[in-house]
Amino acid sequence: MATGWAGDGAVQDQIDATVDEAIQRARAHLREGPGLTHCEHCDAPIPEARRKAVPGVRLCVRCQEADDAAQQGGAAYNRRGSKDSQLR
Repeated sequence: MATGWAGDGAVQDQIDATVDEAIQRARAHLREGPGLTHCEHCDAPIPEARRKAVPGVRLCVRCQEADDAAQQGGAAYNRRGSKDSQLR
């Protein structure tokens, strides 16, 4: 049951939109094709097993972890300004 100006299911619509945007962001960062043999940040060799497991790999594990941690910093911010963050 919605109150005020919100329609029925408005909260679920906001949650669905947030999830859809996260999926689109993740898909945009997927790479394809052959990966690099050396990390583009630190020039460390990338093992063949990693290149086979992660198509289009460009970073070694250490640099990838650092990059992921840096990107997680803004993930807690609710860009929509809605209350769906209370449901997490």
